[in-house]
Amino acid sequence: MTTLISLLGKSQLDSKSGYRPANYRLPDGSIHPSPYFGMALAKNIKANKLVLVGTSGSMWDVFFDHQGSDDEALLSLVDAVRDSKVTAEMLAIHREYLSQKLGMEVKCLIIPHARNQDEQVLVLTELAKVVKSGEKVVLDVTHGFRHLPMLALVAARYLAHVKKVTVQDVYYGALEMTDTNTGETPVLNLGGMLEMLDWVEALAAYENSGDYGVFAPLFTADGMPEQQARLLSKAAFFERTHNPENAKQSLTGAIKDVQGHSGTLGRLFSHHLSENVGWFRKGQRPEWELALADRYLERRDYLRAITYMFESYISHSVRQDGSNAVNEFECREKALGRIRESDNQQFRLLSNLRNAMAHGVRQRDKTIEKLLGDEDSLDKELKKLRKVLFKH
Repeated sequence: MTTLISLLGKSQLDSKSGYRPANYRLPDGSIHPSPYFGMALAKNIKANKLVLVGTSGSMWDVFFDHQGSDDEALLSLVDAVRDSKVTAEMLAIHREYLSQKLGMEVKCLIIPHARNQDEQVLVLTELAKVVKSGEKVVLDVTHGFRHLPMLALVAARYLAHVKKVTVQDVYYGALEMTDTNTGETPVLNLGGMLEMLDWVEALAAYENSGDYGVFAPLFTADGMPEQQARLLSKAAFFERTHNPENAKQSLTGAIKDVQGHSGTLGRLFSHHLSENVGWFRKGQRPEWELALADRYLERRDYLRAITYMFESYISHSVRQDGSNAVNEFECREKALGRIRESDNQQFRLLSNLRNAMAHGVRQRDKTIEKLLGDEDSLDKELKKLRKVLFKH
């Protein structure tokens, strides 16, 4: 089901139609003469539902008069528009008429002017009421106040997350760009901005969680072969399941592909991503694990930070013993045994924290209980342990 949400503004350009008639040229090349672009767009995209959005002073009277609505019912609407007192009840009869005329569901939504945050939030709340989960939504921001298109982009993202709709496109009929030779007014598809926001959201998710796998579907959509993009997901999976060797192998290929990517949107973010995912470039497993511990500690992902710090200490111990078998289970177990025999108090605290967080049971150890009861104390103690255990 496709729903068109179209803004209705207030204009004095033409006393009969409200808006100046224009020959709107859609991206597909078709021409649609109309004073109100939303009506032409509804027909072009074969909308199943039309949501007209305006304030209590928008040109509801002129719009419905142009659609052929009942003259007598329009009289009271004229005064209400003039006084900015239009209500949903006043629009009901006109909405029903237009619905029958178009053969689709029509809704009229009265919104505030979005002058401040409270009103802007109310606009989003009201829009959420007129769409249902699973709908495909197209936004028309041609008419209405000039600041509303910016709010429409926020609304697109809000509705996608809260109502689980798919916002397909955002259209703007650029009257100010009308070709003086042909008389055609280009219609701009601003849907690319939604794709940019997808990348910005992915970047925020990555910076919060460290999961660079969120970029994989975006690189695929931007033209990278799926098999190459999936290397990011594989690397993220291995990293987050504490397998730095396999993560390094996948990430080496993934970052090479990211750096060589030529997609329009990917180029905006590829440098930032490749520069910030560099833990695998220096050293070997002991250094990789410590770098990952630092990364997760910075993000306050304490369980992963503790786990990588714990494993890094063991890896360093294996190497200090003169062995290159840092990935061999038996060698790691022997190193762990020697560490425990040495009665290293800092490592014991780290190990106890790891066990407590992994198992989530009530602690008899008062020190552990205190640390797990206060995030700032835990964060401070882990940074202290990191400095003492690794001497740098």
